[in-house]
Amino acid sequence: MTSFTTIRSRLVAHRLRAGLAAALVSLAVQACGTTEAAGPLQPTQPVGRVRFVNLIVDNARNPVNPILEGLPFGAGVAYGASVPASLAAPNTGIYAPIYVGNRTLLLRRTADTTVTLANIAFAVTADQDRTIYATGGAGGGAVTNFITTDDNQAPAAGQVRVRVVHLSPGAGSVDIFVTGTTTDLATATPTLPAVAPTTASAYLSVAPGTYRVRVVPAGTAPAARAAAVALDVNNLVLPANGARTIIAADGTVGVGAAVRGFVLTDR
Repeated sequence: MTSFTTIRSRLVAHRLRAGLAAALVSLAVQACGTTEAAGPLQPTQPVGRVRFVNLIVDNARNPVNPILEGLPFGAGVAYGASVPASLAAPNTGIYAPIYVGNRTLLLRRTADTTVTLANIAFAVTADQDRTIYATGGAGGGAVTNFITTDDNQAPAAGQVRVRVVHLSPGAGSVDIFVTGTTTDLATATPTLPAVAPTTASAYLSVAPGTYRVRVVPAGTAPAARAAAVALDVNNLVLPANGARTIIAADGTVGVGAAVRGFVLTDR
């Protein structure tokens, strides 16, 4: 994988070739590999923060290389992985700082970078966090996207914030239960009822602890819930003052496959 240090050196040449305006965009993309690391190319203009998650269900088109404003934003990003979090140390981070403005993320097939899978346009707003999910692709269909605005304000003292992003069209509308690890679904009340596909739930504020997140078709009778669970994320540790996003996504053999679950650290 091309290192962020190598990319930084390329940015200098890019600045000379493309002029100051283009260089400022480029510098923002690669200025800082982590949310804390300092360096000689720190952003000098307002920035937002961006991360990318690959949920393309077509195995033949995975993994992917995301390219932001003409520069690598990662390489070989597998299904279920996110960047910058999956980059090699010390470049890992939750989000990458990007200068404000309208931006474009190009996705190319890692095995053949002449193949473009998607061209995703999005806006970066100052001091705002956004997640770009690449979705779709079942049966050779189009790769689509879903973009969320991530509210990463600090939780109330001693609490943790958690939300669910439902990106499984095959699962349809669902009831989501956030419970203790041994709670009987027959006696539980849906924490997030009737969540439609391609929806990000509201953030929940809960006490830190170990939880279980289960997804069942919306409206399932209480006695039938245990046998109808489409996704079960058990022993989920939610730390105090943190934030997590749980993703429900279709499996890589396409819509209708078993629902897969992923957990993202937001803060």
